[in-house]
Order: sequence, then C-alpha cells, then structure tokens
Amino acid sequence: MYPPAPVLPEILRQHAEQAAFLWTLYDRAMLFPEENPEMDALRIARLLERLEAHMDGLRVAGTEGLRIAEARFAEYPEPGELFVLRMLQPGAEGLRVAALDLDRVRAYLAERLDQPP
Repeated sequence: MYPPAPVLPEILRQHAEQAAFLWTLYDRAMLFPEENPEMDALRIARLLERLEAHMDGLRVAGTEGLRIAEARFAEYPEPGELFVLRMLQPGAEGLRVAALDLDRVRAYLAERLDQPP
C-alpha cells in the first residue's frame, strides 16, 4: 500500500478556479450558442473534458479539495464557484456535467445565490 499523495493547496486552488471558470463558459455557450458559433460540438466536448479533469483533481483530494472549494466560494460567491462546491458534495461523485439538466442546475444556483434564473 502506498502512502497518501501530498495535497498541494495551490494546485487545488487552481483546479477550483479553473472548474468554476469553465463551468461559466460552458453554461454561457449552452444558453447563448449564437454568441459564439465557433463553439461547436468538438469544442464543447473539449471544454467538458477540461472541466471534468479539474473536478476530478478536486475530488481525489477529498476533504481538502472540498475545503478549498468552500474557501473559493466564500471569497467569490458566484455561480461557477457554487457549481463546483455542489459537485463536490457527497452523492455527486458520479455526476458528469454533460448529463446534468442545465435548467435545474441554473435554478438551483439562482435560488442559492438569491438571483433570478
């Protein structure tokens, strides 16, 4: 058995920031596809791969990844940061962004942030 890998808080912070940013890009691209016609299916798939990779980086860090995501949300209470925080909660481990009901996600984020959907 190998000892646990060391946790690098700066790398986890970068994962959290990038995941929040990529979620925002993805959500905007899905809401307003006419704004960026170059964001075709291939580019969306690549964006999702990057978003999932950053989420995985936070997930494998366990409670430390969650702690970093909570700190980012406390500092920047924005939809992207809340999305990341929610995706790290128990029971969300198997969720994949591409399979989410975006209307429900947007409603959840708006409700929690006290914003219109």
